[in-house]
Amino acid sequence: MPKGPRGEKRPADVIGNAVLIGRIATGEVEDTQNDPSKEHHRRGGKAGGAARAGALTPEQRSEIAKKAAAKRWGPG
Repeated sequence: MPKGPRGEKRPADVIGNAVLIGRIATGEVEDTQNDPSKEHHRRGGKAGGAARAGALTPEQRSEIAKKAAAKRWGPG
């Protein structure tokens, strides 16, 4: 089953997804955007990313970005 951008489970086919949207619109099913039990993960990640960016020099950040771009766009 495919997962949405935040890992939520969604139907794989178009018709199944349309039925789910209809059920959400009519109130049969509740659509939750964020799982409250995992909210602390999001807050920690945001704080950790900012702390890491603040600790790195501009040259280090540039090198990390170049490495990431090469991995994403390079062969293999």
